[in-house]
Amino acid sequence: MTALKIHVNPQKKLEIQNPVITTGTFDGVHKGHLTIINRMVAKARECQGETVLLTFNPHPRHVVQPHAEPVPMLSTNDEKIRLLSEAGIEHLVEINFTLAFARLSPTDYVRELLVNIVGAKTVVVGYDHRFGANRGGDIRTLRQLSEIFDFSVEEIPAAVWDDVRVSSTKIRQALTDGDVSLANGLLGYEFEIEGTVVKGNGRGRKMGVPTANISLVESMKLVPRNGVYAARCMIGDEWHHAMVNIGTNPTFGNSPERSVEVHVLNFQGDLYGSRLRVKFISRLRDEVKFSSIGALIEQIALDRQQTLRIFS
Repeated sequence: MTALKIHVNPQKKLEIQNPVITTGTFDGVHKGHLTIINRMVAKARECQGETVLLTFNPHPRHVVQPHAEPVPMLSTNDEKIRLLSEAGIEHLVEINFTLAFARLSPTDYVRELLVNIVGAKTVVVGYDHRFGANRGGDIRTLRQLSEIFDFSVEEIPAAVWDDVRVSSTKIRQALTDGDVSLANGLLGYEFEIEGTVVKGNGRGRKMGVPTANISLVESMKLVPRNGVYAARCMIGDEWHHAMVNIGTNPTFGNSPERSVEVHVLNFQGDLYGSRLRVKFISRLRDEVKFSSIGALIEQIALDRQQTLRIFS
């Protein structure tokens, strides 16, 4: 894994050798993103350079459209850093996205960031890349500016990009629909959430199925559709098979807020206060209201059998 160096709002030119750069939010670091990153890594090897991702915080849409529905994030900042490092990015340049920044013309954007801060030698972008105020810059603009500021441009061809057919929007929709198998396929890895175990109401333990109630690390993290899922849960440094219930517990009268409850199979121990990572493997069923607690217990037993079959 590459030792990723993080630069937050740098004010002077960074000391990076022959920077090979791309820009974007890269939420989720999915297969489409990896198409760009893999080309960056190959190019950096060719020119003895270093890979650089210029990204933004918060998400640009939250600033430009403050009254719109917030964009749920596929990855927390820590998750994105880990994924980028695993993919081969060596430098992460994080720029505070403001309205003033959003008004930068394409020329000012390139000059002030790509050239004066990063010192770009090569810029790698997807075929539909847009940048600058009102997304006014495109690949043609970038090529014109590259001649002025002395850097090269590599565009991922439309044929290659279309072959991947992945976008963060598609993945968000799949998770909103509860289709974690599709989301995992588009991501190239298993979607996960991370949180701290907090006190619950103890109903699971009374039914013989103790659950860990998860408070998410970041509130903007996307949580899949309500339902029951087969999952893997990391406790300490070991992965365990688990079942996850997301929802409002309708059998008990519906909670005012969604909860995430994890039942770790074949595990005994106190998890309160622990930090858990949960990877979603497969959706088992919808969350439904049962006629009795006994009926719910019988269904949980069936869920457990199905989960064991999935992992077998």
